[in-house]
This record gives sequence, structure tokens and C-alpha cells, in this order.
Amino acid sequence: MLTDAHCHPFDLAGHFSDAEGQRRQLGVMCAASSTDFDEFAFCERLSLESREKDAAPMLPCFAIHPQFMAHNKGAPNGGGNLAILDMLASGGRLAAVGETGFDLYNAAYRETEKEQEQLFAAHLDTALRYDLPLVIHSRRAMHKIFAHAPMIKKCRAAVFHSWAGTAGEGEALLRRGINAFFSFGNAILLNHREAIRCCAVFPANRLLTETDAPFQPFRGSEFSCYADISRILEAAAALRRKAGTEGASSGELEKIIERNFRAAYYG
Repeated sequence: MLTDAHCHPFDLAGHFSDAEGQRRQLGVMCAASSTDFDEFAFCERLSLESREKDAAPMLPCFAIHPQFMAHNKGAPNGGGNLAILDMLASGGRLAAVGETGFDLYNAAYRETEKEQEQLFAAHLDTALRYDLPLVIHSRRAMHKIFAHAPMIKKCRAAVFHSWAGTAGEGEALLRRGINAFFSFGNAILLNHREAIRCCAVFPANRLLTETDAPFQPFRGSEFSCYADISRILEAAAALRRKAGTEGASSGELEKIIERNFRAAYYG
């Protein structure tokens, strides 16, 4: 089964009205990110419909994105969404806490580093209290992730969405005992050299694929969608063939990544 470890169905629907029809037709199992209650309710409804129709599962996730405070200055407790996070987690309605983490990509985001730190600590606490996987967003912030490594190690799993670290950093996280999974998307097709290297050499049992739909389009496309996952999978297999690592055929790698997806999100 094809798997999409990180996507945004609510946002994708704004670009592509039949995105969910495409996902079910292709049989793509996905982890669906949401950042407010309306988005979550949309994903939860699709998840329930998928169960009723025996379609590929959609797993609802929720978190306050690390960019939130830069765009919503003065909003206490993530605009009240921390209370929603706890309500959903305590009610057994979440497959994972995420995406959460740190984004220090530009000056505006760096100005909210303290608030990002507070929000990440709250998300990490929720993941630990309710035994949920943590989906991590990190841009130019790996030092922050390593600072929290002792607590992340206690999480059931840590999914690094759109892995942007180095091969050495990934290996270091695993050495620290973190049950880490590294998700790759369109970056490996856009000549991002370190993403390409990591996808080629990381242990096969730590790999995931994602579209980040609709936010990581291929060149010439306006948005990414579920159909892109096959192309990403083929690219990953080609990289591993060249490197001589496990998962060198698309069919073999698809099975490995499905196992990894289930291990990360189902435990």
C-alpha cells in the first residue's frame, strides 16, 4: 500500500476538489495534519468515511504549527488550540501530535523562538501523557531538537516531516535511542543534495514518504497531491539502487515503507 506520512487534506481540498476521491482510488494511506478545529473536523470526517467504505485509512493529527505565533502575534496558548489539542488527545481522537517543532528559517520566525519553545514543550508533554507519536517540523533548528532529545526519546515514535537535517544528524538521533522515522518528499526530486544523500543511505526501516500536499509541488505544478507519492517512491528506490542499499526496487520499498508507517503511527 502506498503511504503519505504527512499531508494537509483541508488545504489540498481548496486546490483540488476531488483530492479525497483520488486518494481512495489510488489506495494511499495517509497521516492528515490539521492546525485548528475546523481542519481537524474535516479530516476526521474523511477518516470516518474511509472506515465505512473500507478505503485506505486517513489518520487525523493535530498541532499548533511552529509558524503560528509569527502570523498570530499576541495569541495566548496558540490561540486556544492547546486546549483543543488536549481535548482531542484525551478523547482518543488523534493518531499523532503534529506537526509541531521549530522554524527558524527567517527573522520573523526567529523572533518567536521563545514562544515556539513553549508550544513545543506543551506538545511533547501531550504526546507523552497520551502515548502518541510526535510529528516534527524543523527548519534550521536541529540544535533545538537535540536539546529536547532526552524527552523525545520517551515518545512512542518521532516522525521527522520533510527531513531537512544531515545524514550525521539523523544517525545521531538514532544513536540517542529516539524511535525516529525520516520522511522524504519532493525535495529528493529537486536536487536537494543532503535530502538525496539521506534518502539513499538511511536504514530502510526508518524511511517514510510524503507529499506535504498541497505545499510541495513538483516543478511546473501548482500544488502537490496524493498521485505524487508514486513518483516520490520511485525516486527514492532509484537513489537506493545507486547507493546499493536495501529497498532498491519500488515494490520492495513500498512494502518496507508501509511497515514503517504502521510502526510509526500504529505502534
